[in-house]
Amino acid sequence: MMKLYGVPAAPNPTKVMLYVAEREARGTDMNIEHVRVNTLKGEQNQPEHLARNVFGALPTLELEDGRFIVESLSIIYFLEDLLPDNKLQSEDPVARGLARDMERNIETRFANNLGRYVHAVNSPLGLPKDPKVAAEIEASMPKALTYIENILSDGRSLLGGDDVSVADCTLQSALQFARFGKVDVIADYPGICAWNERYCQRPAAKSVLKF
Repeated sequence: MMKLYGVPAAPNPTKVMLYVAEREARGTDMNIEHVRVNTLKGEQNQPEHLARNVFGALPTLELEDGRFIVESLSIIYFLEDLLPDNKLQSEDPVARGLARDMERNIETRFANNLGRYVHAVNSPLGLPKDPKVAAEIEASMPKALTYIENILSDGRSLLGGDDVSVADCTLQSALQFARFGKVDVIADYPGICAWNERYCQRPAAKSVLKF
C-alpha cells in the first residue's frame, strides 16, 4: 500500500487529497493510506519526515517500494499513469493539453499568489503581516480571477465542462486555504462563487474539505 503524507487545509496536500477522493468517487481503488503530518507542531522538519522529503514539504507520496514522489502535480500524474481506469485526464492529446494548460495557469497565476496573500494578511502559521506584499498581490489578482471567471462564463458546471478535472482540485485547494485564513477574494466574481458552491457539494469535496 502507498502512503500519502499530508495535512488538512494546506493547498498542495489538499489538491492531491481532492484528486484521490475524486478518483475513489469514480470507483477506483487507489490503495493509499493517508498519514497526517502536523505542521503546526513542526513535524515536517523532523528527521523522520526529512528522510521522506528533503525539502520538508507536503504532500509526499511513499511508493510501495519505499521510494518517494514529493511534488503535488507529479504525484497526480503518476497516479493517472499507474491507475488508468476512471482517470481525470482525457485520452485526447489536445483536450489533455488544454486541461493541463488551464490547471497550470490557475496554479501559477492565482493559487500560488493566493497562498502568499493569505500569509501576508492573516497567516494560519502565525507569520507576521506584510501589507506591502499583500497590496502588490491584491493588485495582480483581477487578471487571474477574470481568466477563471471567463472560463466559467458559458455556464459549465466545472472548469473542464461536465467532468471534474485536476484544475478543479487545484482551484478548490487554494480557496480552502483562503477560507482557513479567513480571506475572501472571489466575492466580486459570481461565476467563481457559483462554481465554489457547486464543487463543495461534491462527495469528494465533503470527504476532504474542512468548513
